Amino acid sequence: MKFSGAGSFEDEIGVCDESDDGFVKKKVPQKMRKRNRPKAHTSIDASIFLRLDVAMPLTSEAAASLSTHILTKLKNALLFYLSLLRRTELAGDIKALLLPNVGESAKDVAPEVSSTEDVESPTTRPKAFKMVQPMKAALYFDNADGFGEWRILISTEAYKNLRELRESEKKIFKIIVGKIKELSNGHFSDDNHKRLNGPDAGIPIYDAKMTKDIRLVYQIDCVPDQDGKSERQVIKVYGIYTHAQPGNIWDALGSHLACKGREYRRRCIFRNRPVLFKDGVILPASFPSAEPEPECSGGLLNFSDKDMDRLHTLLVLEKYVTFSQAFLHSLIANQDVQHVFMLTPQEQKIVECITSCYVLGRSGTGKTTTMLFKILGIQRAWEMSAVDMPKPRQIFVTKSRVLATKVEEYFTKLLESLALAGYTLEELAKVKTQSVQEGLVDLDDLPESQMNIPMRYSGLEDKHFPLFLTFDRLAKMIAADVLDEKDSAGAFFNVDDADAHDCFVTYDVFANQYWPHFPQNLSKNLNPWLVFSEFMGIIKGSEHALTCPEGVLDRPTYLLLPHRSNPNFANQRGILYDMFEHYTKIKRQRRHHDVADRTHAILHVFQSKKKFPVQQIDYLYVDEAQDNLLIDALFLRQLCKNPDGLFWAGDTAQTISAGSSFRFDDLKAFLYRVEQQNISINSAEACLRQPAMFQLAINYRSHGGIVNCASSVIELITKFWPNTIDHLQPEKGVVDGLKPVFFTGWDKDAVDYKQFLFGESGKHIEFGAEQCILVRDDAARQKLRDQVGQIGLIMTLYESKGLEFNDVLLYNFFEDSAVDLSRWRVVLNGVDGQGYAPNFERDEARYAGVCSELKLLYVGITRARKNIWIVDKSDRSEPMRIFWTSRNQIQNCTPGTDVPHLAVSSTPEEWASFGRSLFSHKRYSQAIHCFERANLHREAKVCEAYELREVARSSVGAPSLSDQKRAFNVAADAFTDCAATATGNQKLQYYRNSAGCYVRAGNDLKAAKAYLNAQEFEQAAKRYRKAGRFDKTLHVLNDHGTDIHEDTKTELWTVCRLFYCSRNNAQPPLPLFSTFDEELEFLEDYDLDDARASLLESHSRYYEVAELHLSENRPLEAVRAFIKDDSNVDSNVRAADTILEYFWRKCSFRITVKSIAEPMQHFIALADQLEANTLTPTTRDLISMFQNILRKNHEPLRNLALGFHQQNNQPAALLCLDHVFSRAIDIRAFTVDEMRRFLQQFHAYARLLYLISTFPDPMEHRGIRRLFSIVRLSGDKFLIPNGTFLHNKMMEVRQGITWVSESPSGYTASRSNVTQLLQRSFRTILKDKVSEIDAMCCKCPVFSQCLQFLISGVCGKDSCPQEHVAVSKLDRQYYNNRVAIHIWQILILQFMYSAHPYIDRSKSMRHWLKHLYEAINPPLFIQGSPADLDLNLMPLRLDGMKVVKLWIRESFYSLHPFHAQAEFLTALMGITSLSFAFDRDDALAYISRAKCTISGPLELFRKRDNRYMVLELLSSSRGASRGSISSGIVYLLHVLDNRLYANLSVLCDCIEDVCGAFIINWRIDPHLNEFPLHNAVLPCNWLLFPHKFTTEKKTNLSLMGELLDEIARLVEALRIEAGMDFLWLNYAKFTPILRNVFISRICRVLCLIAHNVSNRTLRNKVDNIILSLHTNDPPSNGHPVNYRKLVDDVVRYTTPLPGLAPPPDGYLRALLAFDDNKGVGNLVHLVHKTMNQCARVCMVRQLVYEKTVEIPQLLSSYTVITQPALRVEAPTSARRVKHPKNLPEVTRHNEKEMAELQPQEFEGEEEREQDVTANADAETRDASETLDEAATLLAPDLDESLRTNGPSVEEQEAARNIQNVYRRYVRRRSSRAVNAEIDAIFMACLKQTQSPEWCPGYYSLLFLGPLPHLLVCLERGIALTHAAKTKTKVLFNKESHEKLEELGKQRSGIAALLKKGSKLRKQLEPSSSAHRARDIDALRSGVLEVEEFMQGVPSSMKDMQSDFQIAYKGIVAKKVHAGEKEKPPLNVEGMNVC
Repeated sequence: MKFSGAGSFEDEIGVCDESDDGFVKKKVPQKMRKRNRPKAHTSIDASIFLRLDVAMPLTSEAAASLSTHILTKLKNALLFYLSLLRRTELAGDIKALLLPNVGESAKDVAPEVSSTEDVESPTTRPKAFKMVQPMKAALYFDNADGFGEWRILISTEAYKNLRELRESEKKIFKIIVGKIKELSNGHFSDDNHKRLNGPDAGIPIYDAKMTKDIRLVYQIDCVPDQDGKSERQVIKVYGIYTHAQPGNIWDALGSHLACKGREYRRRCIFRNRPVLFKDGVILPASFPSAEPEPECSGGLLNFSDKDMDRLHTLLVLEKYVTFSQAFLHSLIANQDVQHVFMLTPQEQKIVECITSCYVLGRSGTGKTTTMLFKILGIQRAWEMSAVDMPKPRQIFVTKSRVLATKVEEYFTKLLESLALAGYTLEELAKVKTQSVQEGLVDLDDLPESQMNIPMRYSGLEDKHFPLFLTFDRLAKMIAADVLDEKDSAGAFFNVDDADAHDCFVTYDVFANQYWPHFPQNLSKNLNPWLVFSEFMGIIKGSEHALTCPEGVLDRPTYLLLPHRSNPNFANQRGILYDMFEHYTKIKRQRRHHDVADRTHAILHVFQSKKKFPVQQIDYLYVDEAQDNLLIDALFLRQLCKNPDGLFWAGDTAQTISAGSSFRFDDLKAFLYRVEQQNISINSAEACLRQPAMFQLAINYRSHGGIVNCASSVIELITKFWPNTIDHLQPEKGVVDGLKPVFFTGWDKDAVDYKQFLFGESGKHIEFGAEQCILVRDDAARQKLRDQVGQIGLIMTLYESKGLEFNDVLLYNFFEDSAVDLSRWRVVLNGVDGQGYAPNFERDEARYAGVCSELKLLYVGITRARKNIWIVDKSDRSEPMRIFWTSRNQIQNCTPGTDVPHLAVSSTPEEWASFGRSLFSHKRYSQAIHCFERANLHREAKVCEAYELREVARSSVGAPSLSDQKRAFNVAADAFTDCAATATGNQKLQYYRNSAGCYVRAGNDLKAAKAYLNAQEFEQAAKRYRKAGRFDKTLHVLNDHGTDIHEDTKTELWTVCRLFYCSRNNAQPPLPLFSTFDEELEFLEDYDLDDARASLLESHSRYYEVAELHLSENRPLEAVRAFIKDDSNVDSNVRAADTILEYFWRKCSFRITVKSIAEPMQHFIALADQLEANTLTPTTRDLISMFQNILRKNHEPLRNLALGFHQQNNQPAALLCLDHVFSRAIDIRAFTVDEMRRFLQQFHAYARLLYLISTFPDPMEHRGIRRLFSIVRLSGDKFLIPNGTFLHNKMMEVRQGITWVSESPSGYTASRSNVTQLLQRSFRTILKDKVSEIDAMCCKCPVFSQCLQFLISGVCGKDSCPQEHVAVSKLDRQYYNNRVAIHIWQILILQFMYSAHPYIDRSKSMRHWLKHLYEAINPPLFIQGSPADLDLNLMPLRLDGMKVVKLWIRESFYSLHPFHAQAEFLTALMGITSLSFAFDRDDALAYISRAKCTISGPLELFRKRDNRYMVLELLSSSRGASRGSISSGIVYLLHVLDNRLYANLSVLCDCIEDVCGAFIINWRIDPHLNEFPLHNAVLPCNWLLFPHKFTTEKKTNLSLMGELLDEIARLVEALRIEAGMDFLWLNYAKFTPILRNVFISRICRVLCLIAHNVSNRTLRNKVDNIILSLHTNDPPSNGHPVNYRKLVDDVVRYTTPLPGLAPPPDGYLRALLAFDDNKGVGNLVHLVHKTMNQCARVCMVRQLVYEKTVEIPQLLSSYTVITQPALRVEAPTSARRVKHPKNLPEVTRHNEKEMAELQPQEFEGEEEREQDVTANADAETRDASETLDEAATLLAPDLDESLRTNGPSVEEQEAARNIQNVYRRYVRRRSSRAVNAEIDAIFMACLKQTQSPEWCPGYYSLLFLGPLPHLLVCLERGIALTHAAKTKTKVLFNKESHEKLEELGKQRSGIAALLKKGSKLRKQLEPSSSAHRARDIDALRSGVLEVEEFMQGVPSSMKDMQSDFQIAYKGIVAKKVHAGEKEKPPLNVEGMNVC
C-alpha cells in the first residue's frame, strides 16, 4: 500500500469541497490515472537471466519456481552476512567504521529534564540495546484476517458490549463484526457512515446501523503510524448503542476534539478517492508527522453532570484496542483477557526509549502503563526474533504487593490474548470461559513458597521472567543468597514464619510497638508517620548515610542539613535525633531490623566482594520509586548489568509511604555519581549514555476541575520549597469538569449534619460505594462517626493511598492540622495583591510544617475522579480558600446558597465491587461496611477476621502479653469459622491465616491442627514438634512425607528420634528406624549413650556396652557389663581396672570409711566376682589395699606399702601409710629396734608427703591426680570434686579466694592454683605429723641411756626419762641402732624444715645433734664408740649423712656464744667434734664464718696473751697444724682452770681426744720409736681420723704435765664431790655412782698414757694420781666405788715383786682386767707387719699395718664419710657404698643384707589423656624428665641469714647467677601451663627416636621440634571438645524439648569432631606407625587437618595459637629468606633421608 505524499496532500487540500456528510470530493492525480489505465504488452530483457546464469522462464509456473530459487539464494547470502555481524571479535572494527564519533556522544554532565512534549536524547547517535531495536513492530498489531486497510480501534466499552452480545446475541454479534469488517475494507455508505453530531460540532462522529435499533458509533481519527514518522487515518469505535442512547454527548465530543487544532480537524475529515469507481472502496490516508498545535479553546455546550461524566469517560478513561486477530479470537473464545491499547505519542516515546529513563507523573498519568508496555515490547521482540539470543531478564519492582500482582495479572492477560491469535477455530471452541471472580484473600498472606518463585535469587530461571514482585520480596531473595544464615542481619530475610512477623520494623510496627515507648516530652505534638519517614528517609536512607559509620547520619551532620531541601522538623532536629537514639536502642534490644538495616546489610556484601554475588538482570523497572529509600536505588541499580535498562517511575508529590523522603532530582544525581564511580560495572558499553527524562502531565483519573486545584497545591510547594519536590510542568486534565466545592461560613453548632449531607428532605441516604469522606486521623474519624453515624466510608488520608473514588469529601483537614493559622497564611504569598502575607524568607524554618501539610492536601484532592468537596469550619482553612478563590479554582458554598447533593446511593453490586477493592488495599473495616451494604455476610465475616488480625497485630508491644495472645486467639477463631464455610483455595488460606494467628497467640497445638487443615503439612509438623507432640509429628511425617521438603522432613525425623531415644520413658507410636545398623549409627552420631547401651545390650554386645558406660562415667554399669561378657578375655581385667578407678575416686587421700556412699558395697561385691588368676599382682594388691582400708585393717597396709614401694607405686604407698599413721600410736615403750622400724616407716611416709609438697608439677602426674581424685579439664583447669581432701581444704580457706570457680561437681581452678593448694595442704600435714612424732620422740626414753641403771642395775627414779638397758644387750648392733634412730629422726625433721624453711629450727637442731653426739660418743666405752659405727646400717647411708652434715653446718651458724653461754662450750665441743668427724674438708670454711669463731665472752679469752679459746679448740679438733695438740691442751687447761660451764661427758671426750692425739704423735716420732705405733694399744676411736697420722705435731711435755695436774684436781673433785659445780650431765645429777663412772673413765685414759708414753715425768704424774685414789677412800655413801678395782689393779700390777723390776705392761693388764670384756670392746693392738705378729695381747684385737696412714682406713668403714669425694654438693651416683679394694674382710658387711629398701621419688610420667580405667600396672611407669629433680628433693633449705661473715665475691656472683636462672625457670614454668604437656610429649618423642629402628634425619628434627607443639594443640582441642560434650549432655538431659534440635546439632557436631580428633591423635601420636614412614608430606597434611580441627572446636583456642604457629611454620610453611639466592638442590642420592 502506498501513502499519499505530503506534496500531493497539500496540493489537493485546497481544491476540496466539504460536504455535509463529511466526505471530500478530490480530483484524481495524473499518476493515479496512469496507474489505472490498462497496461500494454512489454518486451522481456533476456540479458538479466544470462547474468544470473539461469534459463528464462516461459511459463508462469517456471517463473514462480525461479523466483523462489532466487529468493532462497538471497536469503542464504543475507544469513551469512548477519552471522558475521553477530561475531563478537568484529564488534570493535564495525563500531569504528560505522560509529567513529561514538566516544564523543556521551557528555559527563548531569541529565537535564526535557520539555513536556519532546524527549531530547543526550547522545548524538543513540545506540539501542540489541533487544530493543525491533520493539516498535512488536507492539504493532494488524487487523484481523479478512479485514481491510482501515485499522479498527475498539474502545474498552465496545469490547465489553461485543462480549455480552457474543454470549447472548450471537446473530447480532456476527452482524456487528461484519459491519466492522466492511468499514475496515473502506466500504463507506449512507447506512454505515452517518454523521451523528451537527456540522458545527467540530470533528465528525458517525454511526453505522447494525439492526433496527442498534448503532455502531465511531470516528475517523488520525494516529501515528508504526514507524513514528507519519500519521494514518484509523476508525475509532466508541461503542455500540441503541438509537436513543447517545443523546447530545456527540456534539460535545466533536467540539472537544476540534480543540486539538485545525490541522488535526483537516486530517480527520480528509478522504482518499475510491480506488475503483465501481466498488467505491476508500483507502485510509497517511500524512507526515506534524508539529503539535496549541489547543484552541472551544466553549462547551450546557451539558448535565451526567453528560460531562460520559464525555470524561470517552476521552479519558476509555482505552482503544486494535481489532486484531487476537482480539477477534478472544471474542470468539469469550475470554476475559487484556489487549494492547493505543498509547499517546508521549507514552509511545517512553516505551520506545532505548536508554534508561526517569518518568515523572502525578497520580493517574499512566506511568505504570508505559512500564508494562515496555516489558511486553521487549518480551515480544525476543519472541519474534529469528536470531538465537538469550531471553531478556526483566524485573518489575514496586513497594505494593497488590500493585505487583495486578500488573503481573494484566501482563499475563496480555500474553494470553496475544497467544489466542494463533489458535484455530477448533481450539478456540475448546477454550473454557475463565471466571473472573476472585476470593477474599490477602495477597500478602500467600506463602512465598507458593508464589511459583524460588526462595533464593540464584534459583531464578528464564521461565520466571519477566518477574513482577515487591521490593521486600526481592530483598529477601537476594539476602538468602548473599547473607550468612548465622548473620543477625540475614536471619529475618529467610523466614516465612508467623513468629518473625514483627522482627521487621514497618510503619505499623513502629507506630504500635515503638511510638508508645518514646518519652512524652519528645513525641508530644509530633506525627509518628513523619517521624518514621525522617528516620528511614534522611537519617538512615539518604545518600549521606552511605558515607557515615554504620550507615547512620551522626548528630552534627543531621543538624546541619539545609532547611529548604529538608524542611520537615527544621526547628526540631535535636529532638528528632534524641528520638532516633531511643528508637535505635529499643530496636537493638529487641533484635529488630528495619528497611534501612536490610539494604545496608546487602550493600555491605555487594561492596565487600570483588565479583557481583548474584546474576545480574537486563532490565529493571521501579514503579512508585518515591516509596523506597534512596539507598534502595543503589541496591537496585547494582542488580542491573545494562546501564540502558533502567526505568524509574514515580511522583514525589504523592509521597505518603512512611519512610520515603527524596526527589527524583536527588535520585538522578545520586545514580549519576554512582555510574561515574563504577564505570566498570557497566558491561554493555564503555561510555555512559545519560538517561532520558520524561514527564507525563495528562491526568487520566480526574477531570480538569480537580486536576487544576491539585496542581495549584504543587505550585505552592514548588514556590516555597523547591528542593523538596521535582519541578514538573503543570498537570492537565483531558476534560474540564466541576470545580471543587469549598464549604465556608458554616457553623457546626447551628447546622444539622444530616441536612447538610443529605439535603433538605432529611431522608437518610447513605454515601455510595464510590464516595468517601477523608479525615486526617482515627480520632477525627471517630468524632465524625459520633456525630453522623454509619453514613458511609470514612477513611484517613493514609488509608486512602492507592484508592480512587468518584466523590471525595475532605473533612476538617485544616481544623485538625498541627500547623496554626499564622503559618498557614504563608500561602497568601501566592495571591496577587495580598500585602499582609507573612515574609517567608525571614523565617523559612518556621513554615517547614506547611510543606508536609500541602503534600497531604494534594493526596486528599487527587483521590477524587469527579467531585471533591472540602468541608472545614476552622479559620486555618481561610488562607487556602482565599488562594484557590483568587485563581477561580474552587466553588465557594456558603449558607443560603444551593447546597449540592452529596450522598448518592449505590447498588449492591457496586458495594460488593468496591468492597473487594478496599479489601485488596487492606482497608478491612471499610470493606466490612461495603459488604454489609451488599448483603454479603460471608464476605463481611472474612473482612472482620482480617480486621481482628490487624487489631491483634497492633496490640503487639502492649504491656499485657495476655491481651495480645487473647487478641490473636480471637482472630484465629474467626478465620477458622470463615474456613468452615469456604471452599477451594480460600478455605486453605483461611486455615493458614488461622494457624498464623494461633502461632502468635502461643497456641502451637491449635496452630498445628489449622496447618493440617490448610494442607500445610510441613508447617503442621513443625508446630506439632514445637508443641512437644512428637507422636503427632511422626504421624504427619509418615502420612504426608512426600509433601514436606526433604530438609525439613529430615530435621523433624531427627528431632523425633532424639526425643524418643533420649527419653527412656517415652515410646514412639511408629518405628523410628528400619534397621539395627541405622539405629546404631544414629545413636553414635548424636552420642545418645543410654539408648545405644540398651540397643547393644539387647544384642549381647556387652564389651561395647561396658566401654560406652565407661566413656559416660557410669562405672557400676560398666563393671556389670564386663562381668557379663564371656567372649572377651580382657573383660575381667577391664572390670578390675574399673573397680580400682572407682575406689581411687571414692577412697582418695584422707577419705574415711564413714564418708563412703552405699554404691561402694556394690563394687566390693563385684570385686569378689572377679577371676583373680587373670589379674596382675599389682592389681590384686591394689584391690587388697582398698579392701583393708574399708575394713580398717591397718597392719596389712604396712606390708602393702612396702610392696608398692618396690613397684614404684608411690601414690598407693602413700595412701597405705597415711591410713597407718592416721591412728594414734604410743611409741614411749618402744625398744631401739622397734623405734628404728617405726621411724623408718614414718620416714617413708614423711618423705612421700614432702615429695608431693615439693613436686614441680603434680598435676602432670596421673598417680597424684588419682590419689586426690583430681580431674583434668580442658586447658589449664582442674576439677577438685566434692568431698575430697582438697575440696575440704578449699572449704576451709574459700572465703576471699577469687581464683577458683564453684560448680555442682566441686571447685575448678588452674594448674598453678591447684598445685599451690595441694602443696600448702601437704606442707601442713607434714608439719603436723612430724611435730607430733618429734614431741613423742623427745619424751621417748629410748633416745638416751640411764648410766645409773647401766652400772648398778638400779635407777631409783620413779619415772626415769632414759632407757634402762642391761650391759648384756650392749653390742655393736645395738650401738648402731641407737645412732640410726637419731639419724632417722633428723631426716624426718629435715622434711618439715625443708617444707617450712622459715620455722625456727635452731633449738631443735641443737637438741637432736646433742643426742646424736651422745649416741655416737656415749659416756662409757662399753656403750660403744665411733669405731663401732657401721655406715651400711645407717638410714640412707651417705644421703642420710648429708643431712647430718647440713644440720651441723647450720648449727654452727646459729651457735651464739652470748645467747647460750650456759651450754655454749658443750655445744661447741659436740658440734666441732661432729663437723670434723663427718665433714672435715668443708668444716673449716663454714666454721671460720660462724659467729662464735669471731668473738665471744671474756671468759673464753686467756688473760695473759688474749688467746681466744674457741680457736684453740677448733685448731685442736682440726689437727692440721703443728701446735694443734698444744692448742687442745691450752683449751682444756683454760676450761678446767677457769671452771667454765661444761658437760662432763663431753669434756671427757675432749680430754680423750687431746690425750689420744698426744699419744699417737708421741709414738709416731721416729726419734723415739723405730717403728711408729708398733706395739701400741689404743682405743679404736682414737685411731679413726687420718689427720692424726699425716701432720707432724709438736708435743709439749710441760703442757702435758700441766694438763695431768688439772686432771688430778678434777679427779679429786669428783672423788670428794667438791668444787664440781661447773660440771653437769644430760638428764641426770651427779650421784656417787656417776662420779665413780667418770673417775673410772679418766683413770682409763691415764692408764693408756702411762702404757703408751715412755716418759718418766708423765708416768710419775699418772702414778701419783692413781696412788692418790688408791690411798684415799671416797666419802662413805654406801655405794660401791667403780674405779676402785682399776686403781687397785694398777697398783698391784705396777708394784714390782721383790728383786724384780716393775712390769712394763702393768697399766695395760689393769686396764684389761677392768674392762673384763664387758660391753663393746674398743682396744686395738697395733703391730707393724715387719715385726713379730705372734706376740698378741690377750683379749685385744690385733691390727697389722705397714704404714700408719693406713690405720684409719683399716679400722672401719666409718672412714668413708671423711673422704673428700663425698662432699655435700656432690650428687649421689649410687645408693651403695663402694669400699676400697683393700678394705679388710673383717670390716666388710653384706650390703645386700643390710641395704634398706627406700621409697623412690615421685617421678613425672609421659602422660596422655586416655581411658580412666587404664591398667593399674601403668602406675609403675617411670619417666626420665624428673630424675634430676628427684635427686635433689631431699636437699634442705639453708637459712643464709644465719651467716655473719659476708661471702666472697665469687660466691656472691654465683648466688646471683643461681637466683637469675631459678627466676627464669619459675617464669617459664608458670607462664604457660602447656609447657609441662609439651615436655611430656617431647620425652615420648625422644624415647621413640632412641629405639634402634629409628633413623636420624630431617624428619627427626620435625618430630622432636614442632610436632610436640602440634600434639599439645590437638590434645587441648580434644579436651575442650570433651568438655563441650559434657556440657551439652547435661543440657540435653535438663533442657526442655524446645532445644532438642540445637542440642542435637551440637552433640552430632561434637561427636564427629571427637572422632576426627581421635583419628588425628592415632595418626600423629609419637608411637604411631605413620612416623616410621617419615613422610613429610603426610605430616604437613596432618598439620592442616589439625588446623581445621582447631577451627571446629566449640571453645576458643587463642591461647594455643602460638604453639600451633610454631608447628605450622616448622612443618608446613615454606622458608623464604629475603635477598638470598636460590641454592642448587642437594644431592641426596644414597642418603637415607629420615
